[in-house]
This record gives sequence, C-alpha cells and structure tokens, in this order.
Amino acid sequence: MKKIFILTGEPSGDKLASTVITKLQKSHSDIEYLSVGGSHLNKLGIKSIYDLKEITYIGFTSVILNLFKIRNKINETVNKIIEFNPDILFSVDSPDFTLRVAKKVKSINPNIKTIHYVAPQVWVWREGRVKSFKKFLDHVLLLFNFEKKYFDKENIKNTFVGHPLLESKENVKTDLSNMIDDNKKIISLFAGSRTSETNILLPILLNFIKLMNEKFNKYNFVFHATDQNKSLIKNEIQKKNFSNVEVISDENIKTQILSNSIFAVAKSGTVSLEICNLKIPSIIIYKMNFINFLIVKFLVKTKFANIINIINKKEVIPELIQKECNAKEIFRSVVYFLKNPDLMKKQINEINNTLDEIKSRTSSSMEVSLILQKYLS
Repeated sequence: MKKIFILTGEPSGDKLASTVITKLQKSHSDIEYLSVGGSHLNKLGIKSIYDLKEITYIGFTSVILNLFKIRNKINETVNKIIEFNPDILFSVDSPDFTLRVAKKVKSINPNIKTIHYVAPQVWVWREGRVKSFKKFLDHVLLLFNFEKKYFDKENIKNTFVGHPLLESKENVKTDLSNMIDDNKKIISLFAGSRTSETNILLPILLNFIKLMNEKFNKYNFVFHATDQNKSLIKNEIQKKNFSNVEVISDENIKTQILSNSIFAVAKSGTVSLEICNLKIPSIIIYKMNFINFLIVKFLVKTKFANIINIINKKEVIPELIQKECNAKEIFRSVVYFLKNPDLMKKQINEINNTLDEIKSRTSSSMEVSLILQKYLS
C-alpha cells in the first residue's frame, strides 16, 4: 500500500490539503495517510499525530518566544514521518514550519518524495530562499502563474495549478431561515483562523458592529469562524448582547451565507479569494503588535497585503492595516461602499478580470492530485 504524509501548519493549510485529498480518495482508495492536520483532514478520516493548535503561531515575536517548543515539535514531526516511511511527504503552506520539517526528512531519507503545495511568497520577501529549496524539494506547486519565474531560475521542478479557493463548489442547500432575518441584509465578517489573530481583530469588529447598529437597523452580521475559535467569538458576542450577530463554522453554510452577503470585512489572507470568487465587494483589515509590524515593514517588498492588489499594483480592495484597522475607519469604509453601488460594481469588475488570469484551466485540487498520483506510480 502506498503512503502519503500530509503536513500542514495552520487551519487554512488543512483546508487546502483536504480539497486535494478528497479528489485523490475518489480515484485511489488504497492509499494510507497520516498527517499533521486539523478538522478538515479529520473529516476525511485522516489521523493527525497531534493537535494543529500546538504549532499554530503567528508573528515573529510569538515565534521567538516559542522557539524551543517549535524546535521540539519539528523534531517530533520528523521522527514520526521517518517512522511512517511515506512514499510522499505532501507539505502545504506554512513554510517556516513545513519546509524545516521537509528539509530534515529529506536529509535522513532521500527516497521520500517531497512535494510542497503553496509556494513560499518569495515575491514578498526573502527571495534568496529559493536556492536552498532545490536541495530538499522534488516539486513545488504554485497558486499563481507569475511565481514560475522564481523557481525556473533555480531549475526547481514546479507546476502552476491555480488556487483551489477559486474552484466552483457543489454545495448542499441548507435552510437558513432560523439563522438569518430575511428582512435584513447580510454583512460577512472574518476575524482570522488563528486564535491570536481573532484576539486582536474581534474587539475591533464588535465595535464596528456597535457603530453600524447605532446608525442602521437593516443589517445582520455573520462571523465566519473555524471550529477552533467559534466558542471564543460566541462568548464575546454574548457579552455585547447583540441580537443581529451570528457565528458559523460549517463550511457549506459559510459559502451560502457569503453568497447571500452584500459586503464582507475580512482579515488579510486566502479567504479574500473566496470572497472575490463569489463576487462579494469587500475591504481587507489586519493588525499585529508594533514590533512585528516594524519587522514586516522592513522585510516586505510589496506595497500591498492583498494578492488582488499586488497583481494589479493598486488598491482594488481597500486595505485598513495597523492603525487604520479600527472600528471607526472600518465603519467609514463600509458605509461609503454601501452608499455607492457603482463603486462596488467597479471593484467586482476589476476583481473578475484579475481572477481570470490566476484560475487554473481545470481544477486546482484535481491537478495537484494528478501530480501526487504520478509520484506514486
């Protein structure tokens, strides 16, 4: 029996990996899996060697504070992978963790094929890293076509597969009448998949809702949460006594809610592409502690945080970062859009043109699963 070890480092990577494995399981039922994964892989019946929360750190300072713990987790993970002895180590995103593990695994057992999904964003910072990748990566799978030049330059085998969040989904329709008041329009909110992100952004978003409720009485607000942070968000909402705020973690319901939203306020990250793909106007928010911000500002080469803005070299989707990420600024931006439907239409048109350039010809997850199959044969 062939074996694949799936290595993720955070909930978004767990979700991306699950889209691929779902396809692979349909065509190959004879593969044995083990992982460092979360709820999405778990739903596919794939065991994780430990809880994903144990390695989900955000920001430079938290990484530094947990260096000893991270090093131990890397070594523990490497030992488990070597013991499992997979044909493929399939690592997904979170390069500061997953690629450190892959490098060690390859040095111990060069026969294990290392395939990494979601290339490190070398176009944002640390382009020099690419040279070192060819020593331990057999294949890099790219979400964006413009990334190819960085890996071609170093003769690293790579394939542009497109972004799985841009795939059309088959969703089971669910009755949402108990959750949402039909007389009110929906604004979707995304406070981040990591608890550390949610802790920073949730109070800001709750204050934004307070400002909206003081001005209007025609909106429902829905937080799109992970299974891990759903309770945290619910507890904070209860303290505010809001009657028009809900929290959802079910993926199918999330997509339906987002599809029926008139606007979204989202933490900078991959979720923005889901929002764009469903043609929902939005703004991007992000905030980190001051030391992390100074480090990022010094290292990062790009002017924007959002991929749509980076590709267009202009702010198609407004970004409220750091001190601009506050309840009043979010309120002003959202209200300005809601009062200007033409502005929302213009944003969606520009986004659609951009998405056409970064979608794969078929299906991202299918293309990745086909590459995995080639390495197994």
